[in-house]
Amino acid sequence: MAGSKTRSKAPRSPEGSASDTPNPVWFKPVMFGFMLLGLVWIIVFYISQGALPVPAFGAWNILVGFGIAFIGFLMTTRWR
Repeated sequence: MAGSKTRSKAPRSPEGSASDTPNPVWFKPVMFGFMLLGLVWIIVFYISQGALPVPAFGAWNILVGFGIAFIGFLMTTRWR
């Protein structure tokens, strides 16, 4: 019985290899900046007893602070 011929397969590049380029220089400072700005926003709100950073927002200042920090945390998913 004749043996079957084996085909040589082309080497496969790992998925996402084209997007494995490093981040720009500004990416990490902006990412940490958003996280720190959100934290500072919430701390200022509590220390000033709601008078700062935006008095018209009232308790929504907490959500704004968490939203800013969340943007920074979302940026960590793209950090290489």
